[in-house]
Order: sequence, then structure tokens, then C-alpha cells
Amino acid sequence: MDKSVSAAALGGTAAPSLSDRLVGAGCALLAVAIWGGWIVSTRHAVHGHLPPETVGWLRFIVPAVVLAPAWWRVGILPKRGLKPFLVCFVGLGLVFFLIVSNAMRFVPAADVGPLLPGTMPLIVAAISVLFLHERLGVLRAIGFATIAVGVLTLGGRGLLFPEDGAWRGHLLLLTGATLWACSTIAFRRTGMRPTEIVGLAGLWSAVLLLPWGLPGVIDAVSSGYGREVLFQLFMQGLLSGVVALVAYGTAIERLGSSRAAAFTGLVPALAALIAVPVLGEHPDTAAIIGVAATGVGVVLASGAFSGQRR
Repeated sequence: MDKSVSAAALGGTAAPSLSDRLVGAGCALLAVAIWGGWIVSTRHAVHGHLPPETVGWLRFIVPAVVLAPAWWRVGILPKRGLKPFLVCFVGLGLVFFLIVSNAMRFVPAADVGPLLPGTMPLIVAAISVLFLHERLGVLRAIGFATIAVGVLTLGGRGLLFPEDGAWRGHLLLLTGATLWACSTIAFRRTGMRPTEIVGLAGLWSAVLLLPWGLPGVIDAVSSGYGREVLFQLFMQGLLSGVVALVAYGTAIERLGSSRAAAFTGLVPALAALIAVPVLGEHPDTAAIIGVAATGVGVVLASGAFSGQRR
């Protein structure tokens, strides 16, 4: 067997081909763009008329239904790669969502980007180096360090000097980032397709949340919030729950865990840029430095300038 192929199958460090890099980068950027809006919509939902359990059910029922042909081939429990799938389920399914959505009750939206998608690639890199013996190389190591600087700069005073009670949200977000990082590493080890993993995780999450989620939807519609329910079905369920996760899974397949995870460091910078036209919030000097540092860091950490290993 070709060494580069076997290394890729095991989640090793062989650099992807140019075509894999292009497809993987495109899928990762699509996921990042969706997650930038997901943070805002989730925080708005949990502070509005929908409890986290209801928002979570809306998120997972869509992939459970839309991707039913995919998970039907696998069965309700995968016959192979069960342990890695359980890690993916925890890191992508209801446990992750409930932790993050409850964290948003304690922190402003500006803190979510740096602490969740901002720290996740750093955790993936640390696990890959310490436990999986992945060699990052000088440029990629500099890239991850630059992402860390950018995240801290974007987080600013809110992370260093949190308001009363915000530490609870920060702790929950870091927990969520760790679960997400573990699922990113376990993704390729399941031996399953992204549609199968996302669909099956959505199925089990929707079933477990059914006793709380469905009554919440009925109450919201009865109270005249049907439009908000439809919006969350579209944003949470279709875009974030299906499109973004399948795209991110494809990026992991094409690029590898740490390279794909590096792109999520763009989410805090993207959120800061979106705030200019949408909210009229103009970034200060520190935020501009953070956006630039994060962008440069992602380019380096993703291996864009790394030669293909033979």
C-alpha cells in the first residue's frame, strides 16, 4: 500500500494533493461562513422565545430527515468505528450544542468566536502533536501561534477581564471547543462518510431531545412565533446542521484534522467584519490587528505553503 495513502487513512501527516487542498479549503470556508451567522442566531434564539432544548431539536431534526438515506445504509448504530462515532456524536451532537447554547446565556456574542471556533484549532493541534505525534513543521506551527495571537487580540478585554458571571460561559465554551476538537480528530477514524456521520448524529440527538424539543416548538407556534421557528429550522437545521457539517467533514477528509480545523480560526475575524455593515460596529486598532493575524495564521496553519510529503 502506498505510504501516503495509508497515512491519510489513519489521519496522518502526509500533505494533501493540490486538488484536495482546493476542494478542502473551499468546503472549510463554506462551513466557516455559515458558522459566523450561526453564533449570532443561536444567541438570539436562547435569549428569545425558544429554550436551548427546542433550538437544539430544530437543529438536529433536519439532518436526521434530510440525510436519512445516508444513515439508513449504516443503521442506527455503526457496525464499525463505533467508538470514534460516539466521540463525534458527543462533539457534534446534542451534548456539544446544549453546552454551547447554555454558555451563550452568560457571555456576549463577541466572546463566543474567540473561545469556541477560535480555540478549537489550537486544541486540535495540541492533541495531534502530543498524542498523535503529528509533525506540524515550522510554518504551520507559526500559523497556529499567530491564530492564538489573533484570537486573544479579538477577544480583548472581555476575555482577560470578564464581567460578573461570564466566567461560567467561558468555561462552558472551552469545554465545547475541546469536545469539538476531539470529534474533529475522530471524524476520519470512523470510516464513515460525512453525510452518514452527520445524519446519524442528528438522528440520535433529535430522538433524545424529542420530549423537550417538540413541546417547545408547539408552544412557540401557538404563541405566534412560527416565523422564528421557521428561521431556526433554516439557519440551525439546514445551513448549520447539514450544509456546514457535511462541508466541514469533507474538508477533514481532504485536508486532515489539524489543517481543516485551522480554518475555524477565521470565524471570530469573520464575525468582526460582518458587524461593520450589519451592526454598524467599526473595529478598533486591536480588532484590525486580530483579523489580520488570524487570516495570516489560518493560511500558514492550513499548510498552504507546505510541500507535499512523499
